[in-house]
Amino acid sequence: MLYNGYIGRICRLLKRYLRAAIQGDAALHLMLINQRLPKDFMQSRACIGARGAYSAYRADQGGTQMGIILGIDVGGSTTKIVGLTPGGELISTMTVRAYDQITSLYGALGHYINANKFSLSDVERILVTGVGSSYLSGDIYGIPTQRIEEFSAIARGGLALAGLDEAVVVSMGTGTAFIHAHGKDYSHIGGSGVGGGTIVGLGKKLTGASDHESLCALAERGSLSHVDLTIGDISKNDIEKLGSEITAANFANVKDSATDCDLALGVVNMVLQTILTLAVFACKNSSVKKVILTGALTGLRELLPMIELFKTLYPVEFIVPENAAFATAVGAALHSID
Repeated sequence: MLYNGYIGRICRLLKRYLRAAIQGDAALHLMLINQRLPKDFMQSRACIGARGAYSAYRADQGGTQMGIILGIDVGGSTTKIVGLTPGGELISTMTVRAYDQITSLYGALGHYINANKFSLSDVERILVTGVGSSYLSGDIYGIPTQRIEEFSAIARGGLALAGLDEAVVVSMGTGTAFIHAHGKDYSHIGGSGVGGGTIVGLGKKLTGASDHESLCALAERGSLSHVDLTIGDISKNDIEKLGSEITAANFANVKDSATDCDLALGVVNMVLQTILTLAVFACKNSSVKKVILTGALTGLRELLPMIELFKTLYPVEFIVPENAAFATAVGAALHSID
């Protein structure tokens, strides 16, 4: 195939690519392929052959092929990547932010390989999921690449991280998804547009803070007594088992003195209450009473105290497993092992 003037540059860059690969400079040879070469060259025999040459070189030098499996969750605002051993053990995790999904995906891949001192030849397979995976076509850098349906990845990853065989798995991302997971089977219960995107969008309008981290920092200094209406505000007595501190209505008691910190906490509180309440509803009329919380919002400091409150109200067990934010990426990768 001719590349209309690219052929000379391709030859020169291919030499640099091979040299970078042999020297183990993953970040450089990823940059050469992704940033400098025509897109069709990325899938060409020359590119794949270069990777094969590097593999042969490593084998000749006594290197081993590690057979790493990468799971990548390309979300609306972040890309999460995990590496698994052939036996399914988690190697490490990483999150990358970018303005578009493709940039985020390739950035995550390059950063992850470089940070872990891997090479492309160490990677046996890449499994991609999330809304941004729809923008991909073909293999990535000649590595076998498979696209996994997102709900399946959420279900598989949630159960694996929690060590359960059946549960309602909640993915708390930009929006929120509720999945009934049982072994390798799953069903999508439903979803909500209330999620991390709500915190950022509504929080920005109310406080002027433009990103998730700034809003969370404000919320840590806020007070709900200046924002929400509670049972104690409207009744002298508890209502059945609802104590005086229980929220009666979000943002129904905003004081003139309410600060940006109070408003930010009000938004975070409303979003988390909505998600946990919907999770309880998802368990109604079902024998499943375990809920696995996953996704980026599991890192909010307000979540665990709210779970403790919900335990006093409903017969549902909420579980936040280790590495919960990476459950969908883990679930994608596990499809290659099972």
